[in-house]
Amino acid sequence: MRVIIFGATGMVGRGVLRECLLDARVTDVLTVGRTATGVADPKLRELVHGDMADLSPIEDRLAGYDACFFCLGVSSAGMSEKDYRHVTYDYTVAAGRVLARLSPGSVFVYVSGAGTDAHGRAMWARVKGETENALLAMDLRAYMFRPGYIHPLHGVTSRTRLYRLGYIVTRPFYPLLRRMFGTAMTTTEQIGKAMIAVAERGAPERILGPAAINAL
Repeated sequence: MRVIIFGATGMVGRGVLRECLLDARVTDVLTVGRTATGVADPKLRELVHGDMADLSPIEDRLAGYDACFFCLGVSSAGMSEKDYRHVTYDYTVAAGRVLARLSPGSVFVYVSGAGTDAHGRAMWARVKGETENALLAMDLRAYMFRPGYIHPLHGVTSRTRLYRLGYIVTRPFYPLLRRMFGTAMTTTEQIGKAMIAVAERGAPERILGPAAINAL
């Protein structure tokens, strides 16, 4: 499989990139982001692009891929709805539209979040829900990953300072938390492996929570 990863410098994206580079089923990986990943691998090519809402300058290099793993996102903390919508909805939908035109019927996996609801009261939940609905209406085999707590593995860290501190505090208790709340938790490794499984053989549902991600 040939896959594209958006947001490969973030916590989830780095975990997904690692699994793609390790998996023999993935022959080519293209990352698209505003900064380079700093990773070197024979399977990896990178596109550094500044405006994720307009992919027209690079879209000729996005054709011919079997799947897209869209891991680009930001925390809504401290952001206005307009700014959060621009990153969350506009960037994602722009990528989806281009890939639906270039590779109709290809797999598109979007990292959403537990609690996403297009009609919800929380701003972030509404915006993510609207993003999901837009993708599901496109000519793509789109799957929404709604992880709960994501535990970073293999040296992967969050770029958000508050999250990094939280992971440092909870790391010693992870085995206990896993036993207590396993169905609501997943890891960067499991997310990456689940995405590859979905790209290869699909999934029974289009919206997948932590338990379904871990099962894949």
